[in-house]
Amino acid sequence: MRYRSVLPVALASLLLAACGTFSKPKDKDAAYRLEHFTPNSPYEQSFDEVKPASACEAGRRALLSQGYVIEEHKPDAVRAKKFFQPERGAQVQINFTLSCLVEGDGASVFANARQVREELKAGSSSAGLSVAGIGSVSLPFGASNESLVKVGEETITDAEFYGRFFALMQSFIR
Repeated sequence: MRYRSVLPVALASLLLAACGTFSKPKDKDAAYRLEHFTPNSPYEQSFDEVKPASACEAGRRALLSQGYVIEEHKPDAVRAKKFFQPERGAQVQINFTLSCLVEGDGASVFANARQVREELKAGSSSAGLSVAGIGSVSLPFGASNESLVKVGEETITDAEFYGRFFALMQSFIR
C-alpha cells in the first residue's frame, strides 16, 4: 500500500527532471551575435585633404555647438558628454568619443556614442534599540535616501544619428 503512494510522486519527479534535461540552455552571451563587422560602418567618416587635428577640432566644435561638455581634447581624440532628463526620476547621458586618424592625404574620423540611463531609486532606513533583559525594538524613522542608479548602457547604433553628426562636423571644417 505504501508503494502505491510513492510511485506517482517518483514518476512525476522523473518526468519533470527529464523535461528540464531536454530544454535548450539560454545563451547569456548572445549580444556578440549581433556584431556583423561590415565594412560600411556608420561610425566612420573620411575627410579628404583634412589633417586629423583639424578634423578633431571640427568635431569638438560640432559637439560644443550642441551643448556637449568636452571632457578631454587631444589633437587626435575628443571625449564629450551631454545630459538629458526625459522624465522625472530618470536621467540619460550620452558619452561621445572621437578618434581622428591619418588616411592618405586626409583623415578618418571614428565616432562612438554610448547612452547611459540612470533612474532615481528610493530606500528607507530604520533604527533599532536593544535593552538587555527586555529585548529589541525596531523603529522606522521617516528618513529615506534617494540616489541615481545606473539601469542600462548601450552603444548608439543609429546610422542617422552619426550621419547628422558628421554632416554638422563637415560644416566646421575650415
